[in-house]
Amino acid sequence: MWWKIQSLASQSTELFVKKLSRNDTSWADDSGKHQAGFYIPRPIREAGFFPELQANNPAKLHIFHAECTVLWPQTGEITLSNMRHYSNKGPETHFTGLPKPLFRDLTPASLILSGRLAQPISDCSYWIIVLDSATEEAELLETALDLEAGFHYGRFEPSRFEDASRLARDETQELIERLQSAIRNGTLPELLAEYADIPNPATIAAGARKEWLQTNGFTGLDPWAIPNPGDAIMEISRDIEFRHYRRYELRRRAVELVSLLADSSDLTTAVVRRFPEIDRVFLSASQQRKNRAGRSFEHHIAASLKAGHIRFTEQAVTGGRRPDFVMPDLSALRSKKRTYAEALVLAAKTTLRERWKQVSSERLNCDVFLATVDDRVAASSIREMANADIRLVVPEALKSSDEAHYKGQPNVLSFREFFDGEIRKSRPFLVIAR
Repeated sequence: MWWKIQSLASQSTELFVKKLSRNDTSWADDSGKHQAGFYIPRPIREAGFFPELQANNPAKLHIFHAECTVLWPQTGEITLSNMRHYSNKGPETHFTGLPKPLFRDLTPASLILSGRLAQPISDCSYWIIVLDSATEEAELLETALDLEAGFHYGRFEPSRFEDASRLARDETQELIERLQSAIRNGTLPELLAEYADIPNPATIAAGARKEWLQTNGFTGLDPWAIPNPGDAIMEISRDIEFRHYRRYELRRRAVELVSLLADSSDLTTAVVRRFPEIDRVFLSASQQRKNRAGRSFEHHIAASLKAGHIRFTEQAVTGGRRPDFVMPDLSALRSKKRTYAEALVLAAKTTLRERWKQVSSERLNCDVFLATVDDRVAASSIREMANADIRLVVPEALKSSDEAHYKGQPNVLSFREFFDGEIRKSRPFLVIAR
């Protein structure tokens, strides 16, 4: 599918991407709903990506309408789709006439990707692909277009698939030139040694926090001073830090691969014969990236707790488990004399899937909270966590998002609510007097 997306993007003059909300997809899972389609935000409608809407019914001048022929590459269907804007009801435009199966059973925060074709294909001027957020293609799209954690919708130039930014182009070209020079001069081992070590997660995390603090005018990640501490943690860990990490990763892995192949005069033979070594490089890169993501989130939560002068112990071993954060400390957690509210456990997982079930066994006669920045958690999983007495802590933007499924769930708190309600109000003894 990814090669097809790249091919269609190269034939398009402009791209439109939207993160799907519940209103965009619920009709596909509920046969009782008659409105089948997703909504086009007003800025996209007014920007001219889709055909201009016309009010051509004198009896109903409040209804603006347009049609467009759409290719759906995933099913091979061609639809004569309709766009309808009721100017007396709201700013959005309803896009209907589309293949229902593509929108059924989607993971929260899935994406639609559409392109306006330079030349029609089968009389179609547009193409649309639906990407479930749990798929590799969705992750590739987010990386290719540098979609940040707070992304909702946007228009993009197709060239973004080749180069995400001028800075990335410049850095990539510099690396290419260094590699070419090292091959000519026989200094590849020295370059490999220079780029061999990616800074440890704590160092990269500290650099990302420093950038966010300088940009936003704060001296520390103090949850009492920052209005939306969860949003700050999400932006630092998912956007800024990942951008920093990718620069280090590219240098190291590129030099490793070039070093494997540089001595061969026949590239094809070298790739085939040394494929196991090449495979190990990519496997190592994948494992390191996954490990970094989890530790990154924990580092920023710890920095926020420290900046807020909140008593906690990190990675304390108890009962064969190692909860990410115990408050106030392990001795209090183990005490048989304390009350239920005099201790709590806070686990941290960037992505949940079924991994949240690991947290339920960490119950030790206290509240158990699970912090995450995952916007793909289904409502059914959230209810399962509630039944297991697990309360979720999510960034403020995700708690109120129409695309995630956290809104209105009684066992979901924002980071702001967690700090204000569960710590300052319910457990003031956790905050050290300044």
